[in-house]
Parts: sequence; structure tokens; C-alpha cells
Amino acid sequence: MADATSVLHVSPVIPVVTIADPQHAVPVARALVEGGVRIIELTLRTDSALESLKRIANEVPDILVGAGTILTPAQADDAVSAGAQFLVSPGVTPSLLDHMLQLDVPVLPGVATVGEVMAVLERGLRAMKFFPAGPAGGPDYLAAIGAPIPAVQFCPTGGISLASAPDYLALPNVTCVGGSWLTPRAAVEGEDWAQITRLAQGAAALGKG
Repeated sequence: MADATSVLHVSPVIPVVTIADPQHAVPVARALVEGGVRIIELTLRTDSALESLKRIANEVPDILVGAGTILTPAQADDAVSAGAQFLVSPGVTPSLLDHMLQLDVPVLPGVATVGEVMAVLERGLRAMKFFPAGPAGGPDYLAAIGAPIPAVQFCPTGGISLASAPDYLALPNVTCVGGSWLTPRAAVEGEDWAQITRLAQGAAALGKG
């Protein structure tokens, strides 16, 4: 259950979303679904993030909702209690990974080095988040990792746009990318759900094959 490979196949782009006002949570999720994106990574970067996560989990059954920016075991517990169906961390420590692996949800740990990839692979996980993708080396770096470690599938996140996403998705070891461009802050705060739906349609069209 811990391996998140199935999560990576839901959409070519996993929206990485930060919501300040829980009232916006359900409309954002529904706008993504309408655009053909049925997954959302809601970051735990605001005080109200867990409330937003709970609302999406309860009111938008057509979307797979995960919690991102998991930094501590307590955050992982709180996210699962609020309804998170998968967990994403920007990086990983042995103690955090140990704890997340005890929970009954898929886990997508963040990695940035070959050593980190190998350490997570040793724990039986083949799906990983590559973060921060742009600063850490981009598509060239992932292509180089793929040669000696072909078993791992990545979701690169960080500094990726609609324009650069195809460069990552063309790689055999990249299943999807994470992107914040689907839910611009101005669109969320301005309640422009139609814009989010249009951006989701563009992301869904990136599907490989």
C-alpha cells in the first residue's frame, strides 16, 4: 500500500495547491475535475490546510486528494485523519519515512540525490518525488539517474511549467510532474474557477501516449 506508483498514473500533472481560505477548497477541486484532472496535492502550508483537505475529501469524491509538504510524523497523522488518500514529503528522513510507512496510504517521498533515491528504494518504494526539480538538475539529471536505477519512477516537482513539463514527461522514468501553475493564486482568490478548469484541460492534454 505504501508505494505510490498507482498515484503517479492518475494524471500527467499533479496539481500542487496551497489554499488559504477553506471556502475555496471544494470549488478548486471541482474545477480541476471538470478540466480532467482527478488528483490534487494540497500542501500543509497554511493553518487552515487540514480543514481544506477535509472538505475536499468529504465533498469531492471524484478527486484523489493527498497532503503535501509533510515534514513531521504528526503532520502525517493529522493529514490521514483529515482524509488524505496519499502523502507527499519534500524530502525524507529515516524517522519520517518509518512513520509514514506505518500508515495505510501511499507515500511519495521527496528525493534530490542518488543516495536518497537508493535509500528510499531499499525501503521498497519505487515511486518518488524529485524535488526541487529545476534547481536539482532538471530532465538531464533524471535521465542520468534512469540509466543505473531504471526501477524508479519519478514525479518531478518545483520550477515546472506547462512549457517545460513535456521535457520531463518524455523521459521513461517520469510518470507525471507536479505543478502549481494549474491553480494560480490570483485565480483562486478571485474565484475564477473557469480559468482553473482551462489550465487543468491543458495539463490533462499532456498525457503520454
